[in-house]
Amino acid sequence: MKNHSRRALICSLFGTALLTTGAFAADAWPSKPVTLVVPFAAGGTTDILARAVGHKLGEALHQIVIIDNRPGAGGNLGAAVVARAAPDGYTFFMSTVAHAMAPGIYKSLSYDFIKDFDAIGMVASTPNVLLVNPAIPAKTVPELIAYIKAHPGRVNYGSAGIGSTEHLSGEMFRSMSGIDITHIPYKGGAPMMTDLVGGQIQMAIETSPSASPHVRSGTVRALAVTTARRSAAYPGVPTMAESGLKGYEVTTWFAIMAPKGTPNAIEKRLHAELAKAVKLPEIQKRFDEQGVTSGDMSAEQLTAFIRAETTKWLKIAKDSGASAE
Repeated sequence: MKNHSRRALICSLFGTALLTTGAFAADAWPSKPVTLVVPFAAGGTTDILARAVGHKLGEALHQIVIIDNRPGAGGNLGAAVVARAAPDGYTFFMSTVAHAMAPGIYKSLSYDFIKDFDAIGMVASTPNVLLVNPAIPAKTVPELIAYIKAHPGRVNYGSAGIGSTEHLSGEMFRSMSGIDITHIPYKGGAPMMTDLVGGQIQMAIETSPSASPHVRSGTVRALAVTTARRSAAYPGVPTMAESGLKGYEVTTWFAIMAPKGTPNAIEKRLHAELAKAVKLPEIQKRFDEQGVTSGDMSAEQLTAFIRAETTKWLKIAKDSGASAE
């Protein structure tokens, strides 16, 4: 056999072996529990959604999906952990709009949200809701603005942390209405909501799943939603734009990301299982109750969406003057 023919045969056999090994590896994954890092405290919206879909993903993958809460720095501590993780298909994280906001308000981050992760799939999106403690007499957004202007420096708003969606939503509200409010950051939406209900803070612009049980129970009052359209979860509650803040629009979204370099076959399988999980009737019912819309994007669409969101929030952060330093 001529040398070039022998080399061609060896390359062909080697390539076949690689394909077979790759297929076997994809079929064999996962062979142990998978970790889904939630970069906020337990009990908040990100945690609620991660546990709901994580349970269904675990059933589909025949492995436990471990929810690992890593709160702090507006979600950036958890993101940094996953950016440094081995891209072996056993560590993922629940990103949110907060990670698209972070580059605009942090002068330095230990990770690059665009370059260090691969997009797997969109889990859900939801409006934020402007909430006040019932001790605040305002029943509408104009009444709240008037109350704050009559009591400058005496109204505090809470967030899930510096750089979180609640933080930037509050800064947009402050900037667009010309009011004097003080930001109080927490390590997650759940502890923030506890203090809002208890009256330690007076207002918040919180994500719907975390807010909805408190609105239903009457422990907080909803004045407006932040999306362009009203939410079926809050009948009769107007949008911020309808309430006089034209151009105010915030949608909070949640997506699963993988460390850059995770095998493509694994990413495709997880995307497929996630797409099926968010369409399950029991998940749809739970999402509907909390004012959440399930995600429906390809990985390529999600990648482009995240780039657009990051660009958008860079400008908003600059215009509002919001900063983590």
